[in-house]
Amino acid sequence: MKKILLSFVISLMIVDISIANLTEREKFDSLSKEISNWGRWGENDQLGTLNNISDISIIKARKLVIEGKTISLSRNMSKDSNPFNHAPIKHEPFIFPKDAFGADPALAQEGAGDIFEIEYHGYSHTHLDAVNHFGRDGKMYNGYPFEINSNNEFENLGVDEIGKSGIVGRGILIDLPIFFGVDYVEAGTAITIEDIKKWEEKNNIKIGKGDILLLRTGRWEQLRQKGYWEITKKITGFHYSVASFLKERDVAVIGCDGVSDVYPSGIESKKDALHELVLVDLGMPIFDNMDLDELSTHLDELGRKTFMFVANPLKIKGATGAPINPVAIY
Repeated sequence: MKKILLSFVISLMIVDISIANLTEREKFDSLSKEISNWGRWGENDQLGTLNNISDISIIKARKLVIEGKTISLSRNMSKDSNPFNHAPIKHEPFIFPKDAFGADPALAQEGAGDIFEIEYHGYSHTHLDAVNHFGRDGKMYNGYPFEINSNNEFENLGVDEIGKSGIVGRGILIDLPIFFGVDYVEAGTAITIEDIKKWEEKNNIKIGKGDILLLRTGRWEQLRQKGYWEITKKITGFHYSVASFLKERDVAVIGCDGVSDVYPSGIESKKDALHELVLVDLGMPIFDNMDLDELSTHLDELGRKTFMFVANPLKIKGATGAPINPVAIY
């Protein structure tokens, strides 16, 4: 019996040593296969982890509206270039000519319009990444081809699919500055599964199926106190291994005041390692560059961490995402 036990222990040690000797890239590749949702909801699925949101979960989320208050979780879209904003929006308002409505100019109504040019992906504008934002080896989530068709759009997984029903459910705010007792978490800090579980234990909350999980790092407070930094090289966010937690708990969507990923990711050529695992393997949309500061203040005053979350993107066929104004209702 002792020999059998000894043999079992040695086998476990060999497995542990084997895992320990894997490179980060090999660990990433292994995790990618382990968490894959391809085919889980059928070969024609367009919604990915949004399938985790049920009618019942939405009804339960409605019960979180106690104060009758709403807060936008979006930043104002910036028209100014800065180290975080490589693509300021272009906005041209105009007033319609007096004869535009086909009436006597002296009696005509007055009206105005706008022309927008928006490149929203990046590190400034609050936006939603649709599942077709990333691909790997020529494929997107569920095996769809990562290619633009003759109509100049993605045939599958566009933001319009999300726009059909929107995203409604229980929002959970992991407020790192409050959890760690700091003004902000220094850029470049990797948040692990262990950190999330410690947060759950401290707050007596279990993240579960259909939840919209938001991470506040204090990014905008760090900006206020210390100014701009090279954000493409250093930002606080989840370590890529958190993707296994998101799969295990059947989370619907993640979002952050950053981009959810930690920089550096620790994997060469995989700058947005978590993005790739979440979008391509899980089929999970992501909210980037959110403003969670006001929500943090109000929830902290009430001793709450959960709320009803509502977001509905523009319905643009085949688009890889959209600027968005999510709302917390509590």
